[in-house]
Amino acid sequence: MAEAADFQGTDPSPARRWLRRVAATVAAVPLLAGLVQLPVTPAASAAPAASMTTSAATTAAGSRTVSVSLDTLTPSAPVKGDTLTLSGTVTNKGKETVSQAQVDVRLGTRLSSRGAIEDAARRTGFSQRRDGKPLGGTYLVEVPEIPSGASREFTLDVPVDKLGLDDAGVYQLGVSLSGRTPSEPYDQVLGIDRTFLPWQPAAAKNKTQITVLWPLISTTHLSAETGSDDQQTPVFESDALAAELAPGGRLERLVTLGAELPVTWVIDPDLLATVEAMTRDYQVRNEDTTVAGKNQGIAKQWLNSLDKAVQGDKVVALPYGDPDLASLAHRGKRVSGSLSHLRPATELAESTVETILHVKPSVEYAWPANGAVDPSIVDVATSAGADKVITRSDSMREHLPYTPNAARPIGGGTTAVVSDAALSSAFEGDMSRAGDSTEAVQKFLAHTLAVTHERPGTGRSVVVAPQRMPTVSQAESMASALRILGAERWSQPSDLITAATAEPDPRATTSVPSAGKYPKALSRRELPEAVFQQVRTTQDTLDNFKVILTAAYRVVTPFGNAIKREMSTSWRGRPQEVTEYGRGVQTHLESLTDEVKLIEKSDLTLSGRSATIPVTVQNKLVQGVEHLVLRLKSTKPTRLKLNGGETVAELPVRIDGGHSQSVKFTASANANGPVPVEAQLYTEDGRPYGEAMKFTVKVSEITSTVMLVIAGGVLLLVLAGVRMYSQRKRAAARGDEAGTVEETEGDGPAQPVAESDDPVQPSDPATDTGPQSTDPSGPGEKVEH
Repeated sequence: MAEAADFQGTDPSPARRWLRRVAATVAAVPLLAGLVQLPVTPAASAAPAASMTTSAATTAAGSRTVSVSLDTLTPSAPVKGDTLTLSGTVTNKGKETVSQAQVDVRLGTRLSSRGAIEDAARRTGFSQRRDGKPLGGTYLVEVPEIPSGASREFTLDVPVDKLGLDDAGVYQLGVSLSGRTPSEPYDQVLGIDRTFLPWQPAAAKNKTQITVLWPLISTTHLSAETGSDDQQTPVFESDALAAELAPGGRLERLVTLGAELPVTWVIDPDLLATVEAMTRDYQVRNEDTTVAGKNQGIAKQWLNSLDKAVQGDKVVALPYGDPDLASLAHRGKRVSGSLSHLRPATELAESTVETILHVKPSVEYAWPANGAVDPSIVDVATSAGADKVITRSDSMREHLPYTPNAARPIGGGTTAVVSDAALSSAFEGDMSRAGDSTEAVQKFLAHTLAVTHERPGTGRSVVVAPQRMPTVSQAESMASALRILGAERWSQPSDLITAATAEPDPRATTSVPSAGKYPKALSRRELPEAVFQQVRTTQDTLDNFKVILTAAYRVVTPFGNAIKREMSTSWRGRPQEVTEYGRGVQTHLESLTDEVKLIEKSDLTLSGRSATIPVTVQNKLVQGVEHLVLRLKSTKPTRLKLNGGETVAELPVRIDGGHSQSVKFTASANANGPVPVEAQLYTEDGRPYGEAMKFTVKVSEITSTVMLVIAGGVLLLVLAGVRMYSQRKRAAARGDEAGTVEETEGDGPAQPVAESDDPVQPSDPATDTGPQSTDPSGPGEKVEH
């Protein structure tokens, strides 16, 4: 500086003037830098500790040294005369101890739009201009030293009148912690947490109609397997569903909370059918065996509670099993027959809900995953019988400065019911922490109030379609927000049917986004094409099996429902699990079809020109089979023909459950030698059933040696007959002689007749022609095994 003074005492030359300017510029750089680092002093508070400074550099980094969590804010939507209670926790995440700390309340400016709400929610660092001044006065909490890693709790009570709220609307409310550290021993903001304060002291003139969908959907729990008894005892993959239905479980909480709220129930009928099956005897798979289920009481209680909860409310039934419409549109359509399951799933949905819950549901709604649509998804949805598709505003992108009504026509008589993306996704995070839940509730309320204030003179209809399977904490957070809306200061509850019929906004988009705009993240989670190929294989097997059954419903119902479950949206992101489930369904179905089969035969020997060939069909099912034919084919018709000269012979098959039937074919031989024969079961429509069975018939003609043996046997029989005749004749002659003597000697007692000296010899066993050696089929028709 002294050198600079010297320059001022003389008339500088141009060179010196240039050097002076350079020196001044260089000197100014650190000065400006120092100015940037100078602490900025906010308005002083009444307490001495409230006077502090904050630098811009510290604002960027230091305001995240301490984590501030606002855990509770009550009331969430205050009115005049209320007192706000704010409580939470501060945690030192830095490496140094924080001292001379205090917690302050800061009221930011009124947020003018929904976009401003989102911007405020994304901000992390502290900004005094946007976060506002500390309220000061007695509305602060002094906090003891906070060592590194330590936490402190706080509670603040602030009368609403002290906040200085002006016009109705959404305000940003912050809770900050200020303090010092050894390396920065001056007062500064070390952490802040923000939330939103909806301010609507008087009821709005035109309120927003808000429809909230309340989904009752779960993962797949029921297998295709049933017990072999007449009751068809269902078999569950596990007993995990019982935990969801039990008090405190996810599904139990959804029913309990939903019963108190104005919501539209959206139900997967498969869940109802599964729980209803649990109310009776059921089995639970346990490795390679099954054990008896014991949670019938829990299932009954849940169904009873749900039955009462839905009375008087609108109920929407998704197609049975909640099929993944996007996966079907993008991958399933490449496999023939995949879309044929949708309409039956819709028809089954209506009857299932009506039977179990005693209410008639609406079945004209389709709900693709996350509400994302493209033209192919809409086409698949309408093929299921739906004429209304629940989409989301981040898919049907809007370019309006306000939120339009949810309903809008998209062509072909189809209505898109566009749910609000911000409201629908508000509770998707982890709501188990009180701070996260409070933040989500306040943000949800802020958005609903902002919608009302966008066009104060025009009421709107907004739909909220949350995640399909909310957790307990997510459901409870949603319920907390809906209870606050129940005061109806700026909104009114509505239902999906009303929202779908509301007058569309003429400026709202009606264009369905192209396939190229479908989110990549959602596409990666779709069901693989192999799932639909497995579905087709199982369906073909079932179609071939059911036509032979006398009680087909015992198989068609469990396996048809299992096939629908294979296409469920709940399998998204779990390709291995859905593949294993599908294989299990197919394996069990094949095990049942194998219960009807041909019994293996050993080779036969045909002695003679004709014979009967028996083939045994076994039925180990508990029900009878019919509409089957057994086809026997001779591969060498010049040597062996069947049933009167045919190469292929067919006979009908009908067998009661647990029985076998021997089907007999006549055969005629023309020449010696082995003849391969193939037996195959067919359905009456000509489709093969089961595996073919092959065996060999050995044809052996009558030879000269055989004729000599037969002739010798006949000769022996004739000689034996002649001898017996001669012996009887001699015996009769002797009897005549004895009678003459008796007659000449008077009437005395008769003398015994003498036995023959040449008694009749027994027949040779080799020539015995008694019944034991008689072939009932006649000479030349015996079939030997």
